[in-house]
Amino acid sequence: MSQRLDYKAASADAFKAMLQLEHQVHKSGLEPLLLELVKSRASQLNGCAWCLDMHSKDARALGETEQRLHLLVAWRDAPCYSERERAALAWTEALTRLASAADVPDEVYAQARRHFDEKQLVDLTLAIIAINGWNRLNVAFRTRVGDYVSPHAPAG
Repeated sequence: MSQRLDYKAASADAFKAMLQLEHQVHKSGLEPLLLELVKSRASQLNGCAWCLDMHSKDARALGETEQRLHLLVAWRDAPCYSERERAALAWTEALTRLASAADVPDEVYAQARRHFDEKQLVDLTLAIIAINGWNRLNVAFRTRVGDYVSPHAPAG
């Protein structure tokens, strides 16, 4: 597929606003690997190849294992995720699928609250909002996939 348009160039101010939200997410204090899992799972659900390429590369560069990245699509059945990660992934799925579900189940909220305080849960929610926005931009405009290089990767 060919790229439809370059949204960064077409609306530089909108792109800057998205980057500002992303900056806020990264300074929230949430664990970088947790954020990469959340971003990868939302991107799987949304079918965003560009974001999957980016976040799998970033996750590996930060020390994530291939096994955990491969099993992410079936995280409920894989024993390699912590309870905190499971709560974040359940929250991610509930918010990403909100249009079809029309609600976030109380049990998913309760699970998230057991592992995240109020600020952390708001920050996690903003991370999910951000990745869903990035997914929609990249899917809609068919951003070219494969050229991303992680800033976390060792130089060489």
